[in-house]
Amino acid sequence: MSYLYLTIAIVSEVIGTAALKASEEFTQLIPSLIVLAGYASAFYFLTLTLRTIPVGIAYAVWAGCGIILICFVSWILYKQTLDAPALIGIGLIVVGVVLINGFSNSIQH
Repeated sequence: MSYLYLTIAIVSEVIGTAALKASEEFTQLIPSLIVLAGYASAFYFLTLTLRTIPVGIAYAVWAGCGIILICFVSWILYKQTLDAPALIGIGLIVVGVVLINGFSNSIQH
């Protein structure tokens, strides 16, 4: 169940972050409300995740997956492209998340 909560937290944070640009410094009501709801949901579900997953591991997975997803969403919504070094860096993040989840003794498998 913890990984479901973590997934919801990640998706909520990505939704909030994507809406942040559209909020135009919180001058647009609907995107601003989406930002607030997204971040509130993200932190709530992150707290549920922390019942069983150590905070450092949960945050590493949340941050890594969030970076990857927001890069993809920004590419789709805002036409923001990534150069080769950015793609290599994202690839290294993916490797890190896989290593943590596949091989670390710090989390329950």
